[in-house]
Amino acid sequence: MNLDYFTLDQLRQNHPAWRLLRSDHAPLVASFLQRTFIAPNVRVMSQADLAEALEDELFGLREQLGSAAFPKTAQSYLDDWAANDKGWLRKFYPQGSDEPHFDLTPATEKAIAWLGTLVERSFVGTESRLLTLFELLKQMSQGSESDPQARITGLQKRRDDIDAEIARALTGDIALLDATELKDRFQQFIALARELLTDFREVEQNFRGLDRRVRERIALWDGAKGALLEEILGERDAISDSDQGRSFRAFWDFLMSSSRQEELSMLLERVLALPPVAELKPDGRTRRVHYDWLEAGEHTQRTVATLSQQLRRFLDDQAWLENRRIMDILRGVEMHALAVREQPPPGQIMTIADTAADIELPMERPLHVPSFKPRLADIALEAGDANVDAGALYSQVVIDREKLARHIRHVLQDRAQVTLRELCDTQPLEHGLAELVAYLQLGSDSFTTVVDEKAVDIVTWQGKAPSGEQHTRQASFPRVIFVR
Repeated sequence: MNLDYFTLDQLRQNHPAWRLLRSDHAPLVASFLQRTFIAPNVRVMSQADLAEALEDELFGLREQLGSAAFPKTAQSYLDDWAANDKGWLRKFYPQGSDEPHFDLTPATEKAIAWLGTLVERSFVGTESRLLTLFELLKQMSQGSESDPQARITGLQKRRDDIDAEIARALTGDIALLDATELKDRFQQFIALARELLTDFREVEQNFRGLDRRVRERIALWDGAKGALLEEILGERDAISDSDQGRSFRAFWDFLMSSSRQEELSMLLERVLALPPVAELKPDGRTRRVHYDWLEAGEHTQRTVATLSQQLRRFLDDQAWLENRRIMDILRGVEMHALAVREQPPPGQIMTIADTAADIELPMERPLHVPSFKPRLADIALEAGDANVDAGALYSQVVIDREKLARHIRHVLQDRAQVTLRELCDTQPLEHGLAELVAYLQLGSDSFTTVVDEKAVDIVTWQGKAPSGEQHTRQASFPRVIFVR
């Protein structure tokens, strides 16, 4: 981006972040919104709760600065911050609610993040960022190398380095990070984690912009329905297939893996327990930062779902309007017919022209076919003496779906998600494949599930062969995750 005079002047006049920094109430806005939304990672807050929190903030400031410091009410300030000429808050009505809700705009979060960089830091690390830059360059260089021999040479070099490190570890020579290096890397982790949450709001705003454009087109469209759907779906596919959309989809697939979540939790617990990191007094929410990423990603997914619902409502409304137009035409015909029933006008009222002559030849008629009359033989019924095995009537398999549903809910009480393989491990299958299919049906009907196509789970159970012998069966399928 070229930061010439005219570009910067345009940003100074129109960009919400710059308007916030120029505002006389910038300290109040930035401090209150940072403590209310950013620090606890709150994505949406109702108007009543936000106004109450701001009223408490204003009361404390008036006690220190005087009653004339902030003369307006909390509600007036919120409406002013959400106005179009400010754009620091987004005011909207969630589906199914008649109370306004508020959320931060990406521009406000960027401004608050930049203000955080102005505070003097006691420790500024540079080594970890240099190593990160160097590692990124290596990944780009190796990932774009198309020569197989060069790729093999690079992999062999990495293997030699790993072998040398293993050899040193076997002799007791283990290189450890000192306190400075640990603090440096932890500060970079915190900065990247916060930037990631900030990026989620920008991604969500892009999808909201698409949803707003879709609503405007539906309201103003007067052409064919197929052309509108083609245009809307084409733009949605363009955003989903863009670099931002593909990156978000890859991030979501990576984070939804249960093994990755467990690994992140374990690593965070271990790192936060290190004495150099504990000296930095990190925020308590750092321990569950990956769950904050999940909540932020879920809001983005809900925005995409809202767009799909809008398309479905458009189709339903169009079908209803077309049906209503047909009924209006039919009622109009009936009214005109009743009007001319008593006094028909002279001449022909209506003519219907045939498209072809109706010719029926005598030889085209089918010949008479006499009906078939069954003949019943007068034979006395005799009781049979054949021995029939009735065991098949009592060997039917009945799957108790309520029992399986209770098992899923019981496991999800203590965990945010569980895989189908873990459910089968804790409660082995009694009826084999039929019970496994019942789990999958419950996942699509009664529970929320996510399928990880990159991972494959294997479930085994004991079954009986026709000869009566016990044998082990197994089924492999993509990983199915039940989410709370």
